[in-house]
Amino acid sequence: MAANFWTSSHCKQLLDPEDVELVPAADRERGIMPEEFRLVKIHMSFHIWRLAQQVKVRQRVIATAVTYFRRVYTRKSMSEYDPRLVAPTCLYLASKVEESTVQARLLVFYIKKMCGSDDKYRFEIKDILEMEMKLLEALDYYLVVFHPYRPLLQLLQDAGITDLTQFAWGLVNDTYKMDLILIYPPYMIALACIYIASALKDKDTTSWFEELRVDMNIVKNISMEILDFYDTYKIDPQRGLPDDKISPVLNKLPAKS
Repeated sequence: MAANFWTSSHCKQLLDPEDVELVPAADRERGIMPEEFRLVKIHMSFHIWRLAQQVKVRQRVIATAVTYFRRVYTRKSMSEYDPRLVAPTCLYLASKVEESTVQARLLVFYIKKMCGSDDKYRFEIKDILEMEMKLLEALDYYLVVFHPYRPLLQLLQDAGITDLTQFAWGLVNDTYKMDLILIYPPYMIALACIYIASALKDKDTTSWFEELRVDMNIVKNISMEILDFYDTYKIDPQRGLPDDKISPVLNKLPAKS
């Protein structure tokens, strides 16, 4: 595994925002618009989070799973790779990579428990195992993911504002509802969350940011993306997006075979 972010495959695979937001041709043919594409990714990020709560894995596993999920759809279409199967498979794969392995049969059990009679979400163990192989190929076997959590703690310590840890950590968690992890270095995402937290909690970090000599335009741009997300999507933190918003989009995908 790469010792630091700058020499990692994660760094080499950072993308431009327009590349991340591009709807694959197969999905465009089914009438899926950019905003709908975004909604599915938000919805399935919540699905991963809810499933992870059931099987009790660390936050890092969830973050890695969501990163895999979002990265897959910069290369593959939702029409070809059903997000309702890709999501739990990403969690399965991430649990192995992060050495917190969750058995596929446990995921299948909790999916059925969570989704009840909705057959579109019901899959068997063999479906997850088959999709795992497809995901590995789609990801080019590059599975290393660096997250903002560690730099966040180090930077808060350096700034002398560790009392903002819980608030800033929550902001970092929310960044996985967006594609930021595919676009920016993790430490820049951490800095943006500190920038927001210090502003909202009336902590003057101006001189500290100046001493860091980072590109404040990037920090502010990331901060605005996060705040715009909160303004645009009024999301129930427990339930995610309302069904009437997401079902019409998922119905555009091919019927489960």
